[in-house]
Amino acid sequence: MESYGEILRNAREEKKVSMEAIERATAITKNYIDSLENERVEDFPGESYFIGFLSNYCEFLGLDKDEILRLYHAKKIQESPVPVELLKNQKPVFLVPVIVASVVLVLAMLGIYIYFSVLKIPQKKELKAREQVEKEKIHQYQFTGKPETKRLYKGDQILVPAKQGKGNIVLTVGGTLGNFSILTPSGNQIVELSEERDIDIDGDGFADLIIYLSDVSNDNEANGAEVRILEKSIENSFVAISDGKSGTELSEIPAASAVKNNANRTVIHEDTRAYPFTINVTFRGSCLFRYKSDRQDYVEGYYKSGELVTITSNNGTRLWMSNINALKIHVIAGLSSYDLEVGRAGEVQAEDIKWVRDSDGKYRLVVLELD
Repeated sequence: MESYGEILRNAREEKKVSMEAIERATAITKNYIDSLENERVEDFPGESYFIGFLSNYCEFLGLDKDEILRLYHAKKIQESPVPVELLKNQKPVFLVPVIVASVVLVLAMLGIYIYFSVLKIPQKKELKAREQVEKEKIHQYQFTGKPETKRLYKGDQILVPAKQGKGNIVLTVGGTLGNFSILTPSGNQIVELSEERDIDIDGDGFADLIIYLSDVSNDNEANGAEVRILEKSIENSFVAISDGKSGTELSEIPAASAVKNNANRTVIHEDTRAYPFTINVTFRGSCLFRYKSDRQDYVEGYYKSGELVTITSNNGTRLWMSNINALKIHVIAGLSSYDLEVGRAGEVQAEDIKWVRDSDGKYRLVVLELD
């Protein structure tokens, strides 16, 4: 009689499949595979386990499991003595299948409970799918004219009411990696971290919005960018200083080309707009010091070591020092600060610290030495 174990081994060798590969595919360990091929039924916890593994192994090898099981039972009948149980009252033949079916049913119900109630795999998959759809969805925000702080992502749109006619001007976020770029009808605008930029959204040559970038990632664009958006108006513009009623002249930012000694200037700060800046003068020796801020009167005094003078100007300040080495000058503009170089002891020096407007449209805070 043909050996079913030999049939299994020959089929495996013909398929050129290793036991390791079979183990991964069927979850039957190599030890049990070897026992099946060598017909060692005693290696299994029970006959039901042996038959189950034998059936799975036949299906994997593409063999007729009914024929293999017939050969197994035939060999078993030949080799086995008459069971003592045949001489006694036998238990119902249906008892084992009922027990096996009951165990399988309980395990199946337990697996379903763990899958749905404990691990909540379907719910997690649905939540992940919703998050992905929400992430890919284009969000639109209506700008009302009031200052707003938002976290924006690539593809988001800001709707700004048009100055003339109906409808909105659509601004689209172009990128949020390292900086913040926004696409407008007049071109792409880029705002750097901690920068406050005036934005002309309709190409009429006048700024319409101010955008301040407070947070952006350098390595993950998915984090978006946090920006503050406010409407450009006289109230938040610092270019001119005048109350319009006192009769004083407008103090305008001069063009760089019209400034004397502009060629010898030192640029200490630049931006897309001009705003008030502060000068802190610390004295480390005796010095006669005079200054004039914007269109105010001159202030003069004799200062000693340890004294401090703070000057806040909108457009510019003129300084005169009898002993330049006796003081330290610290300028604060926007979110930046600068220490100015000083000259030799006993040297008299006069200089302007002021905003100028260059041909590229940017404003630069410069230091000009005066004759």
